[in-house]
Amino acid sequence: MAKSVPQTPSAPSAMGPYSFATEAGGLVFLSGQVALDPITGGRSPDDVVAQSHQVMKNIGAILGDLGLGYSDIAKSTIFLADIDDYPAVNEVYGSFFDLEPPARSAIQAGALPGGFLVEIEVVAAR
Repeated sequence: MAKSVPQTPSAPSAMGPYSFATEAGGLVFLSGQVALDPITGGRSPDDVVAQSHQVMKNIGAILGDLGLGYSDIAKSTIFLADIDDYPAVNEVYGSFFDLEPPARSAIQAGALPGGFLVEIEVVAAR
């Protein structure tokens, strides 16, 4: 199965050696997104609600670069620095989906890159 690395101009600068998206077999895998503003490169405040909003906006923008949207997400994984933030993140996350949200996992990671409070990765289907 061939894979490709599509261009994602709406993505913030990478924090390491990875691609923001990889496509294979009709699926698009987005790397975990943190709360970086793609225009300024600045980070959202250390508030899990603000960070969750920025992460979801970043995901939407990257999907948009690829001709996809939130409704194309088949699976997501939410990584939390503190599982006690789950209710707040869940409320923000849920506001981005209509009637049929994707399958999802949520775990406490203990620590996230850059000291972020939330990171979300998704798999979308064409």
